[in-house]
Amino acid sequence: MLRKDIFGGSQQPDNTDRTNRIIAGTEINGDLTSDTNIHLEGEVNGNVSCAGRVIIGTSGKINGNLVCVNAEIEGAMEGQLLVENLLVLRSTARIKGDIQTMKLHIEEGAFFEGACVMRAGVSTQKLDAEAAFND
Repeated sequence: MLRKDIFGGSQQPDNTDRTNRIIAGTEINGDLTSDTNIHLEGEVNGNVSCAGRVIIGTSGKINGNLVCVNAEIEGAMEGQLLVENLLVLRSTARIKGDIQTMKLHIEEGAFFEGACVMRAGVSTQKLDAEAAFND
């Protein structure tokens, strides 16, 4: 899948109903790759790649790029967002970086600073070619 192609590996996700929970007070320094959903309340200093849905809770923060299928952001994000399907920015979201997605929902009060590209059917090959994770 796309996320594994970017960060290396070849396994297909076997169960997207499972969720990795990273609780508040946890700090990860380095890239995070998952075949299942991610619920982030802690902080990631690195790129995040997920074959499912990523939820960044109100106390969650990513300092790096995010590549996933769907995302819901209530916390903070600084970096590029490449979302294959739906991106939801909740009223508490704080985003600094460019967005590329197929569908976008922004609640009143959300903060977004950057460019947004809406694409119909973002393909895996296009994302692979455009996802240069250079800081």
